[in-house]
Amino acid sequence: MYIAIEGVIGAGKTTLAKKITEKLNAKLVLESFEDNPFLDKFYRDPERYAFHTQMHFLMSRYKQLTPLKQNDLFHDYIISDYIFEKDKIFAYLNLKDDELELYEKIVSLIERQIRIPDIVIYLQSTVERLMHNIKHRDREYEREMKEEYIKDLNEGYNYFFFRYRSTKVMIVNIAEIDFVNNDADFEALINEILKPEHSALEYFNPVYKNASGK
Repeated sequence: MYIAIEGVIGAGKTTLAKKITEKLNAKLVLESFEDNPFLDKFYRDPERYAFHTQMHFLMSRYKQLTPLKQNDLFHDYIISDYIFEKDKIFAYLNLKDDELELYEKIVSLIERQIRIPDIVIYLQSTVERLMHNIKHRDREYEREMKEEYIKDLNEGYNYFFFRYRSTKVMIVNIAEIDFVNNDADFEALINEILKPEHSALEYFNPVYKNASGK
């Protein structure tokens, strides 16, 4: 089973992917973003470095995800903290028309070689929560990130996943749960992910008991 975790920057994708991997003894695939030499330049000057940043990510994601088409004999699960299609969200948000035209030509040639996850877990959040998480983890190349950019990105993700039909999607409102510090939340989420059947689009809404047990 190939499970992909998605969400806007600061949503907790990597944290959740690591926790699930440890729980299931799965194969972990983490996005390689820190080796993109244009990323910090992009946050300072998006218009100038958007295309450079985008193409580096595209090729990196392609190289990393292509081998997943081969069966892994040592693991029952593959857990990833991103999907290949996410690249398009950033492209449509950041690229100019002529750049986007070239980008689409390249993507059309390579995307058919990428394995599609069995299910995508979309961690939905608010801009306020995302900005708080970004500031709290304090990555150097994210310090120049503007709230307006996160707002646009959040809207782009919501638009994308409400119309995404490549595979099954579970939308998790992370404003309502804490899978990092609350074991009950994490166990409830992992149980929901591993249930035998999923619909094309569903929401994870944990039900809590009050003090009387009702």
